[in-house]
Amino acid sequence: MQLFACGVNHHTAPVAIRERVAFPADILARALADVTGRAVAQEAAILSTCNRTEVYCHTTDPEVVVDWMAEFHSLKPREVKPYLYTLPGDQAVKHAFRVASGLDSMVLGETQILGQMKQAAIKAHEAGTLGLLLNKLFQRTFSVAKQVRTATEIGANTVSMSAAAVTLAERIFPSIAEQAVLFIGAGEMIELVATHFAARNPRRLMVVNRTVDRARDLANKFGGEAATLTALPELLPDFDILVTSTASPLPIVGLGLVERALKQRKHRPIFMVDLAVPRDIEAEVAELDDVFLYTVDDLGEVVRAGHDARHAKVEQAEAIISASVHEFMHWMDTRRAVPTLRALRDHGERLRRHELEKALKALHRGDDPQGILEALSHGLANKFLHEPSHALNKSSGQERDELSRIVARLYNLHNEQ
Repeated sequence: MQLFACGVNHHTAPVAIRERVAFPADILARALADVTGRAVAQEAAILSTCNRTEVYCHTTDPEVVVDWMAEFHSLKPREVKPYLYTLPGDQAVKHAFRVASGLDSMVLGETQILGQMKQAAIKAHEAGTLGLLLNKLFQRTFSVAKQVRTATEIGANTVSMSAAAVTLAERIFPSIAEQAVLFIGAGEMIELVATHFAARNPRRLMVVNRTVDRARDLANKFGGEAATLTALPELLPDFDILVTSTASPLPIVGLGLVERALKQRKHRPIFMVDLAVPRDIEAEVAELDDVFLYTVDDLGEVVRAGHDARHAKVEQAEAIISASVHEFMHWMDTRRAVPTLRALRDHGERLRRHELEKALKALHRGDDPQGILEALSHGLANKFLHEPSHALNKSSGQERDELSRIVARLYNLHNEQ
């Protein structure tokens, strides 16, 4: 068994691939139960965001995990393998540390991913798939991420996806204050984007969501309106800017819906940002003349322009991570000795009990207590030293020299001499 990280991210796969291997919240528990229940992995945790889907696992064969990912999503392995990476041991540990620290994000230093990794660990724990190894990995990951962010302040002045959405909108509309903005969804990402747009004082702001109460709670923070998702066909023609981020497995905004809205708007343009993976807006919508549609990958091009100021801090962060990887791998190495240590202690316990039983019987017979203690100590010493002495006496040549060195180290004989 070995630690592995398998997955895809915004570096290796476009959004069209990432959305096909994503694990929405409503299927995550089933996926975790499946990957461990079928003995694909002994332990597993799944991190699934708009920019990445990764399986952290304790398994003998990562290729089986890769095949499982494809099969679970009804895909052929050849459809996803060109985009997948498989990281073993120390590479998996380093990757987890870098991801949680914001070094592998589309937005360098962003903090949202740390919360997402914590949720991944919680979900795995609830599903019963987070064992000793992965629990230790995630706890150490969170500690390293905190250390990196505290020591380097790498997340300071981050150019976020939320700010990038506003930047793109201002390239199309001279003033956001003159536009009506519609948000689909009421999660953390929508709240972040809404905060940036609300700062521009749009003439109208509305949040629609499947649960209207959640939409209303968010809209009230910005003095906006709220509506249920079913009202979207009637509402869409009234809005110039649309931002969506939901956990829906299927598109919410289809080509026909947008075409009808454009006719009612007399072909006034609509700026759309789709931050969801899988995508909330059908890809074909981008082909319409009066639509400016951007995905998370498109926004990534904008935020990359703001990375330069933070790259100077990356070297320091990488040094912290390298040292932490070394410490974690040392801990993993020590775990390999646990079965031997347990067997050694069990063996010693059996010898102790045997000699104790003999001593107790002698006491019950009324034998001299001092003689019993003497016999007990001699018996324990002889039994504990029998195996190493026997192994040395039976060996010869180079084997005896090696055993002698090992015994001397185990019993600290040279220091005593």
